[in-house]
Amino acid sequence: MTGKKWDVFIYGDINVDVVIPGVEQFPGAGQEHVVEDMSVYPGGGAALFSLGLGKLGLTPAFQGSVGADCHGAWLREELSRSHVDCTFLRTSQKNKTGISLSFTNEKDRSFLTYRGTNEEWNLEEIDFEGVKNSRHIHLTSYAGSRNHNQFQLLLKKIREISSATVSFDVGWDETGEWYEGIYELLPFIDILFMNETEAVHYTRGLSAKEAAVEFSKQCAMAVIKLGKSGSIGAKDGEVFLSRPYLVKAVDTTGAGDSFNAGFVYGFLKGKNMEQCLRIANACGAMSVTAYGGNTAFPSNEELYHFLKQQEERQEV
Repeated sequence: MTGKKWDVFIYGDINVDVVIPGVEQFPGAGQEHVVEDMSVYPGGGAALFSLGLGKLGLTPAFQGSVGADCHGAWLREELSRSHVDCTFLRTSQKNKTGISLSFTNEKDRSFLTYRGTNEEWNLEEIDFEGVKNSRHIHLTSYAGSRNHNQFQLLLKKIREISSATVSFDVGWDETGEWYEGIYELLPFIDILFMNETEAVHYTRGLSAKEAAVEFSKQCAMAVIKLGKSGSIGAKDGEVFLSRPYLVKAVDTTGAGDSFNAGFVYGFLKGKNMEQCLRIANACGAMSVTAYGGNTAFPSNEELYHFLKQQEERQEV
């Protein structure tokens, strides 16, 4: 732990995911459809990332906000059960806990979302005691020009008060702006996470491999998630390609956050880029084998058992 209380400090979104599988069409006005299943799971990218780290045996501290309701109490219990420290998890008296309804079938997914306490998300509320007492900081929810200045000030502040490393998953830009100012943040970032589509947009058309190299010129390392095609990492001018692990996908919710958790886990355990990518691919693959963003995320023992099985299959 190198004298730090927590391995990773995370600030971000948390909500309840209600997954309703097998929905082929919505009922019309005045109609009712009966479904075979409807289950509740923890949701929110930052929360899923935190849960994954806790399951792998690290000590994450999560800052976010839930409502003073049964959903908030349940989420707090779920985090604690996975060894996530909830010291900084606030109970809001203003909004209810966020809820996202996920309607799924074999071809597609649709969502209805109430953001609830996630509307209170504000980088200026980050608790710097959590930052100072953590080895690593994970940030999400970049919104381009809308909160770029906030991120820039925060990253500079982290650099001033802490020696912690920083990972940053920019996420999807709903506005379509793909703000070029993002390059101003890269010198403060140790691990930059994007998926392939995001990387192509931010680099104005470069391939995923070219984008990884371009980003890594300014940040310590860039990692691009390729979904079914695996992942790419770039560091010190060198590019690393990691093949995917083939599994039967049931629900892809949280796959990217699971990948991130696996990579950061490997990074903090002193693994090299190739090893980190393999661990991340494994965590992402395992997470999609059950409904819910964290249900099938592995423990430390399950992760290495899976990796050993995959290596043995490749040797055959």
